[in-house]
Amino acid sequence: MPLYKEFKTIPQLFNIITLEFGKGKERPALKYKVDDKWIGITYDQLYEETVNFACGLASLGLKNEDKVAIISENRPEWVYADMAILGLGAIDVPLYPISTSETLEYILNNSESVGIVVSNKFQLNKVLKVRGNCRNLKFIIVMNETDKGSEKDVYSMKEVQNIGKEFRREHPNYFQEKSSLCSENQLCTIIYTSGTTGEPKGVMLTHKNIVSNIKAAHEIFSIGEDDVFLSFLPLCHIFERMAGYYTAFSCGGMIAYAEGIEKIANNMTEIKPTIMTAVPRLFERMYSRIKKNVESQPEKKQKIFNWAIEIGKEYQIAKKSGNPIPIMLSLKRKLADKLVFAKLRERTGGRLRFFISGGAALSRELGIFFEAAGILIIEGYGLTESSPVIAANRVNDYKFGTVGKPLPGVEVKIAKDGEILAYGPNIMQGYYKNKKETEETIRDGWLHTGDIGVFDAEGFLIITDRKKHLFKTSGGKYIAPTPIENMFLASKYIDQFVIIGDRRMFITALIVPDYEALKEYADANRIQYSSVEELVKMKQIYELLDRELDEFQKKLAAFERIRKFAILDKPFTIEGGELTPSLKVKRKVIEERYKDLIEDMYKGLEG
Repeated sequence: MPLYKEFKTIPQLFNIITLEFGKGKERPALKYKVDDKWIGITYDQLYEETVNFACGLASLGLKNEDKVAIISENRPEWVYADMAILGLGAIDVPLYPISTSETLEYILNNSESVGIVVSNKFQLNKVLKVRGNCRNLKFIIVMNETDKGSEKDVYSMKEVQNIGKEFRREHPNYFQEKSSLCSENQLCTIIYTSGTTGEPKGVMLTHKNIVSNIKAAHEIFSIGEDDVFLSFLPLCHIFERMAGYYTAFSCGGMIAYAEGIEKIANNMTEIKPTIMTAVPRLFERMYSRIKKNVESQPEKKQKIFNWAIEIGKEYQIAKKSGNPIPIMLSLKRKLADKLVFAKLRERTGGRLRFFISGGAALSRELGIFFEAAGILIIEGYGLTESSPVIAANRVNDYKFGTVGKPLPGVEVKIAKDGEILAYGPNIMQGYYKNKKETEETIRDGWLHTGDIGVFDAEGFLIITDRKKHLFKTSGGKYIAPTPIENMFLASKYIDQFVIIGDRRMFITALIVPDYEALKEYADANRIQYSSVEELVKMKQIYELLDRELDEFQKKLAAFERIRKFAILDKPFTIEGGELTPSLKVKRKVIEERYKDLIEDMYKGLEG
């Protein structure tokens, strides 16, 4: 029987996999980079580091069902902390590294965390700033040994592991005994969703919730011990934790931690991953770089590239038709591959089987473009509240513009008002200490996702928008903003796009341009400017974007078209509060921050 079917809890998974792929084998479980060198950690080393840390935590007094927070970038120590906490029957509370001291204070108190594991001095200082207000906090553990300092009850991870080694001499089977007592119905983690408004809510997920998602992933994806995952999405987010960590781990695959988004391109060529989880933003950036590179080439090479893409698209259509692929088309596809596609795939490392995309809607056009080049993007859909996956495309059964079909064991239906409802073993237990929100979100066992969607004739789920994002113009027309915004993001001159129009006579937009593309346009057209602030205010730039919008919105109904827009001189950011940590737009924050600019666009044009 496959290994992944033999466990019911995450600690059971840990014990099975480290035993199977350990035993002195040198194959790495994890890799990370230090001083330009990739360092591997074997399954035996992973086991020892984790068990020592768990026993050290037990020595510090950690008990069954205690909560311990983790705030760290992706690194092996995140795994040690996670597996150690869960192995003791405790519950972890993962936090985004960008969290402020105020957010930390709220979550540490709301979750009643008795401890927190932090990565470095920067994170430690954020905790120390509010430590006096965190009534349950008993200990702080720092992953970086040299960042510990001399504060009371602050330990380095290495110190705790050394304590654990001593503890194991007296209690050699302690971890195995404790981890075997863990129940599938026990809480595994409390994940605080940032949300776009209000205080964070703690999503309670059991081992059964998460394990059901891992097993369903194995049913629809062929994943094995030879697969290599490159991890760059935050582990504190359930998407990466489930798809890029637990699922990879459950088949004995290897996980390498990227150095960061700015080095992801280099890391792909170094690690040569076979599978990667990602968000649409990565593909938008890849596409933008490819197009920019092509446009800098001589006209002949541009024509070859465009020809190759069209051949690739034609080939994929023929392949899916079920009919024999014409010989001439196959020959053209081989030539296109040699001249163009092989070089594009080499940028991903050359071994990539597929990307898994989530977190936001993937543009249909992007999916088709990369598919033409032999780079498959599999889009899925879910929420933290569903552990997270509800539906997903399959490698051999996918359709761009959709999020695929429901996972095995998960039921999905569409409510009368269009809201997507989900039911299954992956649905959360509720929001921690928030009965009101829980009762509003889960009714008769069905999770009310807050997303609007529809099934097509073949059973593929199509997401229209967030229910709360839908708005009505003063003329009574309903608008779903996200699909419209995503359409404009295909422009090389547009980086971010937010439309406005709730209870207004017409639609307007706030545009964050691609500043580098604008600078290149300005230089090519001899437009003089001294700063970005000056450049975005120039008439020529407004006219450029006006032409872009006119071209893209030809497909839109008249009431959906952008009548006026404003160009911003700085991007929306997580740090600025306009984006959630998962890069979703906080519409209310943006509308409030730019309310004067928005009113100017409507001034004198509304009765």
